[in-house]
Amino acid sequence: MKTDHEQAFEIFNETLSNSDLFDHVEFKKVAGLPFVHLTVKDRVERNEIEAALKQCAAKAMRGKRLTLAMSYVRKNQALQVYRVRFLVPQRKMFCCGNLCDDCIRFTDP
Repeated sequence: MKTDHEQAFEIFNETLSNSDLFDHVEFKKVAGLPFVHLTVKDRVERNEIEAALKQCAAKAMRGKRLTLAMSYVRKNQALQVYRVRFLVPQRKMFCCGNLCDDCIRFTDP
């Protein structure tokens, strides 16, 4: 059974590959970090690319407790490179005393 994180990346890859803005989509891991290499069609602005990435990520994260961390890396002619990560929320291991809503004291053992 796949984790939410793995499912999110699969859905993200699928929806991004089906987008009309991109000719080619390739995922690469460098030093353990995921990068998306996008070959864009002519006359596509950076804000349109980022909006499409966020929309595809939102579809992938729907129903899961994940957040998106995306950053622009570089551009080489028609190739755009972004670092895209889905962050999994960390659970608290102890009570910090700040009366947090997700305090470890309120969870079942």
